Amino acid sequence: MWLPVLFLIVGIALGLLTDIRVPEEYMNYFSIAVLAAFDTLLGGVRAHLEDKFDQKVFVTGFFFNVALAAFLAFLGVQLGIDLYLAAVFAFGIRLFQNIAIIRRYLIDRGRNKVGNEKKQ
Repeated sequence: MWLPVLFLIVGIALGLLTDIRVPEEYMNYFSIAVLAAFDTLLGGVRAHLEDKFDQKVFVTGFFFNVALAAFLAFLGVQLGIDLYLAAVFAFGIRLFQNIAIIRRYLIDRGRNKVGNEKKQ
C-alpha cells in the first residue's frame, strides 16, 4: 500500500516543482481525467482495505474511467452542452462514498484494536 502513496507524493511534488501549463481549451478534459483517476485510486485503497483488491480490475478501471470521463467531456463540447458536469457529479459522488467507507473502516479497525488491547 505504500507504493501508490509514494508515487502520489512524487507526482504532486513534480507537478508543483515544474512549470507545465495545460492549455485552457483542454482544462475540462484534464480536470475530469484527474477526478476520474483520483476516484479510481480511492476505489483501489478501499478494495485493498476490504481485501478485495485485484490489480487487473484496478488498472483497467483506471484507464476506462479516465477515457470515459474524457469522452463525456469531448461529447459535451461537440454537442455544445456542459456534459462534463455529469462526469464531475458521478465521480464526485463516488469519491465521497469511497472516502466515507475508508474512514469508517479505519475507525472500526482502530476501535477493534483499542478493544482488543483493553481485553488483554
